[in-house]
Amino acid sequence: MLDKSNEATPQRLEGDRLLDASLVTMDLNKFIEQLKNESTWKESDRNSITIFKSDSVSIVLIGLHENAELKNHPANGIISLQVLEGQVKYITEVQTIELQKGMMLALHQNIPHLIALKETFCLLTVAMV
Repeated sequence: MLDKSNEATPQRLEGDRLLDASLVTMDLNKFIEQLKNESTWKESDRNSITIFKSDSVSIVLIGLHENAELKNHPANGIISLQVLEGQVKYITEVQTIELQKGMMLALHQNIPHLIALKETFCLLTVAMV
């Protein structure tokens, strides 16, 4: 297996960050602080960072300010969403679910409508099918 890293960007100047290897450690608290300190967080209603990405799995840490919304968009796989901090409302055609710190959900191939009820950080995992 070849290790995969991202490259530095104007937003993230710190340089390469390991995204895929036989073992990848992820300090979620450190990533949350990083997101909060970036200009995107200060200037918009959200910020996110991909913390693991292979051919079959992607893990993204998402930060949302209160009332920020993620609209419906397709994903090519099974999704899990875990709330690390805060609270969100998850809206589907048939039900509405509120998730708070320590809760998660799993579903097939779509993220309907998500609204942050307060400042929230969540972990989105997509396993490709």
